[in-house]
Amino acid sequence: MLSFLHPWLLLLAPLPWIVKRLLPPRPRSSATLRVPFGKRLEKAISEVPLATQAKRGSINTRIPILVWFLLLAALARPQWIEDPVEKLVPTRDLLLLVDLSASMQAEDFTDDSGKKVDRLTAVKDILGDFLEKREGDRVGLVVFGDSPFLQAPFSTDLSLSRQLLDETAVGMAGPRTALGDAIGLGINLFESSDAPAKTIIALTDGNDTKSQVPPVEAARVAVDRDIRIHTVAIGDPTSVGEEKLDQETLDQVAEETGGRSYFAGNREELAGIYDELDKLETREVKKLSHRPRRDLFALPVLVALILSMLSKVRLRRAPAAAPDNTPVLHVNPVTGELEVSS
Repeated sequence: MLSFLHPWLLLLAPLPWIVKRLLPPRPRSSATLRVPFGKRLEKAISEVPLATQAKRGSINTRIPILVWFLLLAALARPQWIEDPVEKLVPTRDLLLLVDLSASMQAEDFTDDSGKKVDRLTAVKDILGDFLEKREGDRVGLVVFGDSPFLQAPFSTDLSLSRQLLDETAVGMAGPRTALGDAIGLGINLFESSDAPAKTIIALTDGNDTKSQVPPVEAARVAVDRDIRIHTVAIGDPTSVGEEKLDQETLDQVAEETGGRSYFAGNREELAGIYDELDKLETREVKKLSHRPRRDLFALPVLVALILSMLSKVRLRRAPAAAPDNTPVLHVNPVTGELEVSS
């Protein structure tokens, strides 16, 4: 769409005509040639066809007028407005904590076909579907075992986050569980976040056996940073030893931060939990719209320059011969009379 940044300048179009009307004509000084046949010369000139005179005059006046309009259009700054470009601005940063300890290889879950699979495989499947629904959020992924590691930084590229999730494997972060340290790493990752909402969803199937900072203490730090934590426990609640599921600690972590705590003993329950979390953590997206503009003022300036150059060349070029219908004045060398020939 064509638009002018300063359209009011187009109102100056009649300015030269107004100036010509209001100001007195410029005085001209010209050389005078006295000849004894002045009346005959004036009569001969009057015999030049008016059409030829008008044609020459119209060309000499039309080009400056056209140049004036072109320059005025350039000053008005014509612009071509492109189609709007929209950008989605996330309003939430969501960090997923996934346990990769040795107990995640227990095959007590099923896949879509009902076949027995290990816990991590089921988590990847369900958590991957959950990721695809989070359009409008920036999502990050931290995996933990003996220590936490950043697997995927905060990004709106959800397909990349899912790919990095699929590349995880049991034991790649160590055989034990460091949930408290994983929460601490998540808190540090939120330091550079300016999103209005910050959420952590932590999934584990055991108890904290490796952290330097207890999970509850880490949760209290998260409260001070306005970070909410939801906890998801999976596996066998009757297990003992290092693989014992510490549901009480997970409940306390969620309660401290205003989040919710869940337990899933099978695939269906786990899928239901992430469906509920998807509804609980509503997605709000800000949409920024911008319409690019391309300046076109160079085009009328170029045309005006070309017309000016052509008019100068036309005025300076001497005619090679008079037109057939144009009278030619000459003095008869014998009689001294002024004669007109065509």
